[in-house]
Amino acid sequence: MPLHPDRLFPADPTTRAVARELYEKVRGLPLICPHGHVAASLLAENAQLPDPVALLVAPDHYLTRMLNSQGIEPSAVGAQRRDGVPSVQPREAWRNFCAHWYLFRGTPSRLWLEQALEGVFGVRSDLGPDTADEVYDALSEKLSTPQFRPRALFDSFNIEALATTDSPLDALESHARLAEEGYRGRIVPTFRPDDVVDPDRPGWVENIERLGEVAGLRIATYDDYLTALKTRRAAFRAAGATATDHGHPTAATADLDHAEAARLFDRLRGRRAEPGDAELFRAQLLTESAAMSVDDGLVMQLHPGSVRDHVRPLSERYGRDAGGDIPTATEYVHALRPLLDRFGSEPRFRLVLFTLDESAYSRELAPLAGVYPAVFLGPPWWFFDSAEGIRRFRELTSETAGLYNTVGFNDDTRALASIPVRHDVSRRLDCAFLARLVAEHRLPLDEAAATAADLAYHLPRRGYRLDDEGRERATRGAVA
Repeated sequence: MPLHPDRLFPADPTTRAVARELYEKVRGLPLICPHGHVAASLLAENAQLPDPVALLVAPDHYLTRMLNSQGIEPSAVGAQRRDGVPSVQPREAWRNFCAHWYLFRGTPSRLWLEQALEGVFGVRSDLGPDTADEVYDALSEKLSTPQFRPRALFDSFNIEALATTDSPLDALESHARLAEEGYRGRIVPTFRPDDVVDPDRPGWVENIERLGEVAGLRIATYDDYLTALKTRRAAFRAAGATATDHGHPTAATADLDHAEAARLFDRLRGRRAEPGDAELFRAQLLTESAAMSVDDGLVMQLHPGSVRDHVRPLSERYGRDAGGDIPTATEYVHALRPLLDRFGSEPRFRLVLFTLDESAYSRELAPLAGVYPAVFLGPPWWFFDSAEGIRRFRELTSETAGLYNTVGFNDDTRALASIPVRHDVSRRLDCAFLARLVAEHRLPLDEAAATAADLAYHLPRRGYRLDDEGRERATRGAVA
């Protein structure tokens, strides 16, 4: 069944008409994608995309976790096990997926996938056991054509800028290849240092050695370690990066004196850690990273609050990040105080906060963003980048933080084909929110139209310093 043109708009006819009018003004704006997980290698290599299962189902944790909740192993829909036990063949995996499509009724996964099938691939057949082979064949035929290679899709999506997420240990070869080939798409890295700042990460000590090698220096002291981080940040900036990203378990920050921080580093590196040392070190490195951002202009993102790999059978069979992560309560006001005491009013610093704890939106995050010049709110993330999640975000944060202490939308996706879908959903929902303000005579229509354009395009562009002025100031190291 074709998607309804008024999907996600208000049911009330008057408000729906306003939402439709606002949406028409923003639907064609370029996409700004400041945070996501599409690999630069996908675009650098520009190879034919894999079969429909490998592209759309097996890597999508939203899909595999729902199936797992019903006792359907990820390997039954194409996911690869660590022990080498083969998964089913792609066509059979697709049939298994379609046989259980009913499980996704009312979920954002259904909306995203149906819109991708129709909007990107031109497939309008309903998913289900009876249409599984028909849809699989239609998708396979599309994927075999040049128009569905990664760069062709990127160009067709009207993406102005795409940020990847990369470890400091990454030599950024794919980004260099794209630059050398003169590819016109703007694809920039994002500095994600978790592998080298989180002592609880497997191989952390060995990663410190590798960090020194990639940075071209020997790490013997805490000062060497900080220098290596700064060196890699400079390499990322040279490759076009405008942001960092920190995925910590909590939002804890610390401001230790230098000697104490150095002793903490030595204990952890020497595997003599005391209870609480790992959390304290992560907290200290957030503040150190903020200081570096003041110097080099990289926007700092913080994504706390996920208990990773909670479902042990999933991580044991399929590795890290296999869909078994669970949100947890997260405290921000006291946790961020050490960092904000130093940098919360620093005009050259920008901190974008995300959460998996919706109860923190109105209680902590909106008030923080509503008073600290350096603090901005990231959009609903991960479990809450859904229709209801986006609505709740606007309702819970706009009263205290307003709309202009946010940074628009980011898709946070690993799937290239889902990028335009996710942005379209966000634009529709923001237009619906603004339409209600217009209908209630709380906002004039012309201001609502300007705001819709800001939320869709201008705020993420400015917020992540992807605009010309932001790039120029960041290059000078004097970012406003």
